Amino acid sequence: MSDERFEKHCWVEIDLDALRSNFALIRRTVGGPVGAVVKADAYGHGAAVTAPVLEQAGAAAFAVSCLSEATGLRRHGIHRPILILGYTDPQRADALAAGQITQAVFSEEYARALSAAAESAGVTVDCHFKVDTGMGRIGFCARTDLESAVAAMERCAGLPGLRFSGIFQHFAVADSNLADDIAYTEHQHTLFLQVVDRLRADGLVLPTVHCANSAAQMRHPDWRCDLTRAGIILYGLDPSSDVHIEGLRPVMTLKSVVSYVKDLAPGESVSYGRTYTAAVPRRVATVCVGYADGYPRLLSGGVGGGVMSIHGRPAPVLGRVCMDQTLVDVTDIPGTAMGDEVTVFGPGNQGLGADTADTIAAKTGTINYELICGINRRVPRVYLQDGAPVRIWNDLEET
Repeated sequence: MSDERFEKHCWVEIDLDALRSNFALIRRTVGGPVGAVVKADAYGHGAAVTAPVLEQAGAAAFAVSCLSEATGLRRHGIHRPILILGYTDPQRADALAAGQITQAVFSEEYARALSAAAESAGVTVDCHFKVDTGMGRIGFCARTDLESAVAAMERCAGLPGLRFSGIFQHFAVADSNLADDIAYTEHQHTLFLQVVDRLRADGLVLPTVHCANSAAQMRHPDWRCDLTRAGIILYGLDPSSDVHIEGLRPVMTLKSVVSYVKDLAPGESVSYGRTYTAAVPRRVATVCVGYADGYPRLLSGGVGGGVMSIHGRPAPVLGRVCMDQTLVDVTDIPGTAMGDEVTVFGPGNQGLGADTADTIAAKTGTINYELICGINRRVPRVYLQDGAPVRIWNDLEET
């Protein structure tokens, strides 16, 4: 970890106070233990720094997508339980056991392969059953055939080298207000509890039961079971346009600088494809950010194009977004000069007519999750506390 000065080129600011505030809000709402989902490098926020902050704030557990994410958390000092939500090569049973990492088991075929590898390595792997109640990705298919799913899990529980300490499922449409989706979510919840009750009635001890994702735990805190899994809401963003959670504070702001300012005469064009030609004199600034940094090319200038802010005023994108540079109109922002700070997106743009993560997601036909996860790791993460930098993570220098 480096705390030395970094080049102001294109960087992300991560507000640790906002992260702590969001976690505290979630825990108050849920009224029980909250696990932090920090897969995809903490949704682009940098798990090496944010996970220890969340553990200190009281996170009861962590959830990741793969073994490398889990072992990375251990290297960075995380001591709480870590659950891998997806697939791990069964031959890595020894690494799971060595790291005291919990593995999701989602089929009898997978359980048998993991058991064989664990036996061969002379280890025991901690596991949680993954039940499919309607998400349709991975899991014992309770929605298709509850009896068969329960029987399969009970067979898995008897396999050597595996210790089952929990069970979970995932909601498909808990972030929707449509009547059919609300009914579907409620059915998923009911079905999951039926599975848990059946397994417990048959003698299985499952200390950790969890089913609620970001939307479900805030809309149905009574569904918390033994643990909830907070993902996007940790980072201050709503799970969907249907579900607004009052009090969340966006954690990420993408910033850059102006590298060049020029006057554009009528008839002159900018960027690839010459998609913008000035009809009247304009003043144009080049900003050090592009699609290689995670700024979508779909924000190229025109109707629905991107809008950054400079000196607290909106600066619309002109022409096509390039790999590493983007042009913006600063005609109405007097005094714009080389080196000026640019807010590409973030909560500070709210009310300025410039972009936030949510407005960019709407403009590009995607979700805020994809935008923040897509910020390239070449972009340094600058961690703020009380408004001042306390840590800097520059991936290109660290690795």
